[in-house]
Amino acid sequence: MMLDLLGGFGEKGRTSLAVNSVNNRILLDVGIKVGAAGAEYYPALDGPVDDIDALLVSHAHEDHIGALSWLLSRGYAGPIFMTAETRAEAPATLAAYAEPDDFRRFPVPDHRIEIFEPGDTLRTGNLTVRTGRSGHVVGGVWFAVDDGKSRVVYTADVVPDSNVFVMDTIPHCDLLVFDASYGADPVPGAARAREISEWVARHPQGCLLPTPLSGRSLELIAALPGPFAIHAGMRSSLEAQIGATGAFLPDVSELLRSRLASAADWADADPLPPLPLLADDGMGEAGPSSRLLPRADQAGFAVLLTGHLPAGSPGDLLHRAGRADWVRMPTHPTLSGNIDIWEKAGRPDALGHSCPTDLLADLKNHIPSLRTQCRTGQRITVPQGSNNENPDL
Repeated sequence: MMLDLLGGFGEKGRTSLAVNSVNNRILLDVGIKVGAAGAEYYPALDGPVDDIDALLVSHAHEDHIGALSWLLSRGYAGPIFMTAETRAEAPATLAAYAEPDDFRRFPVPDHRIEIFEPGDTLRTGNLTVRTGRSGHVVGGVWFAVDDGKSRVVYTADVVPDSNVFVMDTIPHCDLLVFDASYGADPVPGAARAREISEWVARHPQGCLLPTPLSGRSLELIAALPGPFAIHAGMRSSLEAQIGATGAFLPDVSELLRSRLASAADWADADPLPPLPLLADDGMGEAGPSSRLLPRADQAGFAVLLTGHLPAGSPGDLLHRAGRADWVRMPTHPTLSGNIDIWEKAGRPDALGHSCPTDLLADLKNHIPSLRTQCRTGQRITVPQGSNNENPDL
C-alpha cells in the first residue's frame, strides 16, 4: 500500500490523502487552504483524476471538503462516500469556499453520494475501510483502510477529550496519519473551556464569538456561563446537529437542546446584543461573521476568537492589531490525546497532518515514531503487517 500526500503535510489546510493498493486508488478528503491562492489553494493532485475509484469525505469543514467542486470540474466521476450530516452541510461550505463558477457548474452530485453511518465498514475494490466517530463534529469520522497486508488509519480531525462529542477508539495499524493541528500543546480542553467561560463572564456588556457552524459551536454552547444569542441563520443547523443524539456523550444532547432553546435569535439588522453572540464562520472569511467582525471592531464590541486563524484572515488581522482576544477551544487533540491515540494504535509509524513543521519537531519528542520530514507532494510506502492485529477487520 502506498500513500500520496496531497495536502495538509507540513502545512495547515487542503487536507487530502490518496491510498493506492494493487489497481485501486481512493481519495480521503479534498480540502482547500484558506489564505492560499492559485494551485496551493487546492490539493496537489496533478494530472488526470480518472484513476480515482472513490472519494471518502470525513466531514464538511472547508479544509476537508472545500475542493469537491474543483475535483468534479477536473472530471472525477466516481462515487462519493459521506455521512448524512456531512451531505447536509456540504453545500454551505462549498458556497463559501469553492470557486463560484465551479460551484455553479458542479454542485454536490446527489445521485453519486453513498451515505454511510459512523461505525460502518465500507468496501471499494480490494480495500476495506472501517469508520468511527471522530469527536470533532456530528457525522464526522476517521478511516481505517486495510488491503489485507497492511492497515493505515487516517484520523482526519478528531477530539479524544471533547466535553460534548464521542470519539471511537482508533484500531491498531501499521501507519497512523493523525491530527497534529496543535502540535505538543499540553493544555486540555476542559481547562480551555473554563478560560473561555471566565473571559465571557468578564464581558457582561456583550461580545462576539465567531465559530464554525458545526463542531465548535456546540462546544462553546456547552461552555458558556449564562444566557447567549446566536445568529438566527444558525438555529436550524444547530438543532439538526443536536438531534443526532448518538454523536454525544451521555446527557449532553439534552443539555445542548435546553441551552439552544433558551438562546436569543439575532439578525443582521439588530443592534449588537448585551450578550455573547455566536456567529459563523470562525475566521471571519465567510458567513455572518465576515460582516460582524468589522462591525464589532468599529463599535468597540469585544471579540473572542477561539480557533485556527490563517495568516491574513480577517480574524488574524484583528487579533494581530490587538483588537480581538484569542483563547483556543480545542477541537483537535492536545498532547495527551495524541499520545493516547498513538499508544492505543500500537505505537505505529506515524505522520502528523494539519501542522506546521516546527510544531511537528516538538511533537516528535513525545511520539518517537513520528516522521517529521514528510511533506505535501510526496509518496510513501505503508509498512506491512507489524501492527495489524486483525487484517480482515
